[in-house]
Amino acid sequence: MSTAKPAKTAGTAETTAESSSESGETARSAESAKASGTSRRPYHHGDLRRAILTAALDVIAVDGPSALSLRDLARRAGVSHAAPAHHFKDRTGLLTAIAAEGFGLLAGAIGEAADLKDAGVRYVRFAREHPAHFQVMFAPELLRDGDLELTTARALAADALSHAVSAVPAEGRGPDARLAGVAAWSLAHGFATLLLGHNLDGAVSERDPEEVFRALASMLFQAPAE
Repeated sequence: MSTAKPAKTAGTAETTAESSSESGETARSAESAKASGTSRRPYHHGDLRRAILTAALDVIAVDGPSALSLRDLARRAGVSHAAPAHHFKDRTGLLTAIAAEGFGLLAGAIGEAADLKDAGVRYVRFAREHPAHFQVMFAPELLRDGDLELTTARALAADALSHAVSAVPAEGRGPDARLAGVAAWSLAHGFATLLLGHNLDGAVSERDPEEVFRALASMLFQAPAE
C-alpha cells in the first residue's frame, strides 16, 4: 500500500497538469479567434434559420430586396458562408421563404377580423408592421414559382379575405362577391403601398392611417339600410 499511494498521486498530478494545459490551449484559441474576428456561433444552434431570416428582413427594410447577399447574411448571423444555402439553397429560396412567412402572418391577421372594414385595417397594419415582408410578397419575379409553402400561405390569405367579403350582405357589396373582393383588396393594398412610399404624407398628415382607411372603406362598402 505504501508504494501504490505515491504512484496514484503522481498519476493524478500528471493528469491535472495535462488538463490544465488543454484548458489553457482552449482559452488561448478562443481568445485568438475572438481577436481575429473569426469566432462563429455553433452551426447547429436552433435559431439559425430564424437568425438568417431576421437579418434578411433588416436588410430589405433599409435597402430593399436587391441588397440581399447570402454571404453578408452569414456574416451578420455569425455562421459560415455556406450556412444560408443549407437552409434556403439560394437567394430566391430565401426570398420565397420570407414571402411565405408574410402571407401566413397576413392570413392570421385577416382571419381574426370582425368584419370587412376591420380586415382592411388589419391589412394596412400588417404592411406598416412588416414592411420588408410586404415588399417581397408581391414581387413574383423574386420568388420561386410553385413553391408549396408559398402557394399554401398565399391561398390561406386569399381565403381569409374572401371570407371577410362574403360576410358582407349583397346589398352592401354588390352581386359579384369576387369583384367585391378585388375591390377590397385593391383599396387596402393600394392604400398600404402609397402609405409605405410616403405618398400620403400630405393627405393623412397627423391622422391615424387606420382611421383614414376606415373612412375610405365606408365610402366603398355601404352597410345595408335598416
